[in-house]
Amino acid sequence: MTHVYDAVVIAGGAARRLGGVDKPALTVGGRTLLDRVLDACADAARTVVVGPRRPTARPVDWAREDPPGGGPLAALDAGLRRTGSGTVLVLSADLPFLTPATVRALLDAVHGTHGTHGTGTGPDAPDGAIVVDDGRAQPLLGAYRAESLRRELALLTAEHGRPANLPLRLLTDELVLRRIAPAGPEEARDCDTREELASARSRIREHGRVLNEWMTAAKAELDLDLDVDTAALLDLARDAAHGVARPAAPLTTFLVGYAAARAGGSPEDVAEAARKAAELARRWAAEAADAAEAEGTGKAGGSGESRGGEGTDAG
Repeated sequence: MTHVYDAVVIAGGAARRLGGVDKPALTVGGRTLLDRVLDACADAARTVVVGPRRPTARPVDWAREDPPGGGPLAALDAGLRRTGSGTVLVLSADLPFLTPATVRALLDAVHGTHGTHGTGTGPDAPDGAIVVDDGRAQPLLGAYRAESLRRELALLTAEHGRPANLPLRLLTDELVLRRIAPAGPEEARDCDTREELASARSRIREHGRVLNEWMTAAKAELDLDLDVDTAALLDLARDAAHGVARPAAPLTTFLVGYAAARAGGSPEDVAEAARKAAELARRWAAEAADAAEAEGTGKAGGSGESRGGEGTDAG
């Protein structure tokens, strides 16, 4: 089910455990932590990033907490003021493995479509949903009803003057929240320390993940919004390498990309160009096999005729 929502990404803080560096600008798999989080909520109606302005791969709205460095509750207040949807996704900017699957699960839980009872409306509706991973609740990985957030922020402001430097739990403890597991085992994993950052950078290169991560990073770097059948391209590269010559693999995939771009650049254009090139590579491989077989037969026959000739001359 598709839900309309706004996203607030908390991207401030001093990152003291990382030596005070700009944590959202650190990279995992060649892409910043902030951009990786922004990818997970790319379908948000509006995305507000709360923190210092930084380059981002897609356009966002910017806001600053008051005062700067005033904590996540102040950041949430600043971001919420820039939103207009009834549902607000709230994320920290240091979740390198977050995917749209967990975002959808959170939105479904808020609206009562995540294996929960009820319709998500009425007096029994929850105020939001958060991810709980390994027993740890993560309020900065959650989706909330904007009305509920504004209500509690107003009450906290009336009691404390402003939300700066107040713990986030003062707000979340007053909300009725559904708790869900992340869609994948690492999606709630954050990067608060150098060890966690190094571990994330290592995991990104693991077999079974590295090619998809590389393709995503390369498409972002080249400003390409294109889903292609990676397996088909790898099969093509293998056929070109084995059926022609090893350097034919990268050259052929380049030509496929160029041909697809000239044809219009759609996933279907890529698939058609790859199909034609793969068929050509298979024809080359078949010819090579035939040539090798013929050469082997010729050598064997030639050797027999030569020996027979020599015997005749000798006789």
